[in-house]
Amino acid sequence: MADIILGIESSCDDTSAAVISDGCLLSNVIASQDVHKSYGGVVPELASRAHELNIVPVVSEALSRAGVKPEDLTAIAFTRGPGLLGSLLVGTSFAKAMGVALGIPIVMVNHLQGHILANFVRQPGVTPREPSFPYLCLLVSGGNSQIVRVDDPLHFEILGQTIDDAVGEAFDKCSKMMGLGYPGGPVIDKLAAKGDPNRFKFAKPQIPGLDYSFSGIKTSLLYFVRDEMAKDPEFMEKNKEDICASFQKTLIDILMDKLVKAAKQTGIKEITIGGGVSANSGLRRRVEEEGRKRGWNTYLPEFKFTTDNAAMIAIAGYHHYLAGETTSLDVAPVSRMADF
Repeated sequence: MADIILGIESSCDDTSAAVISDGCLLSNVIASQDVHKSYGGVVPELASRAHELNIVPVVSEALSRAGVKPEDLTAIAFTRGPGLLGSLLVGTSFAKAMGVALGIPIVMVNHLQGHILANFVRQPGVTPREPSFPYLCLLVSGGNSQIVRVDDPLHFEILGQTIDDAVGEAFDKCSKMMGLGYPGGPVIDKLAAKGDPNRFKFAKPQIPGLDYSFSGIKTSLLYFVRDEMAKDPEFMEKNKEDICASFQKTLIDILMDKLVKAAKQTGIKEITIGGGVSANSGLRRRVEEEGRKRGWNTYLPEFKFTTDNAAMIAIAGYHHYLAGETTSLDVAPVSRMADF
């Protein structure tokens, strides 16, 4: 009998459900929330309410597309954290209730572990390309920036991480400051493709070891734009493509300098990226360029697996289930998780 896992993801503003059978993806359904755009960021209360409306139809659609009945499920994997507590509570409560109703185990998953294992989601008719263990994952998103050593699907070591803001937050703050909209990453990436990445220079923090800092570059950009607009009020509008290209290049330089350093220190040449910022075209291109230069084997997740999705939660839950790691019904969601 195949192990059929239903994955549920509700850590932020996307409600997602996916079904996998022995690690192969059968369906992956995502309901996004447009209501947050007018606020320039995710409003937690609105997010949790939308999850309540979306969770039942999303799960129903995922099962329907997979051709699976609820009674066919082996286990239910869900995101316990990190994320917005109200949003996580919806997914956690639904997983518990469905697990009890069906008499099957539930499996809690760290959201970040899902991103790290996204490359292991197999798809029908697609030749899998998976990294060998151990590998390094550059995990970059709106809430996290880490370099993680992955020794197997259940064992991870954080080698470096941001000491303040995440790189995704830097993209969003830059976009908001320039009046470009939310989410900022895709907007900046699109404008950067038309600009000169070497025209402007922004401060790069000198942080020891493999840790990151992104608070200083936001301040550098703020002062730069303020000073230039004092001379020419039209400066930002005239130069927004070059500003975005230069800002994005600086962020990618900061990320890649530490990733190169980590690869040298560990001797690991299997390199992956994950998280929402792994969809950035400049970062993806740079990782592949560095890989060719340094003899790395690089693995980039498909775009549909870069943003929050339940397929990655299902595959992480699948590995926990195979290891006999199921979760009791008294588990509670948490906004922060200390480790994997």
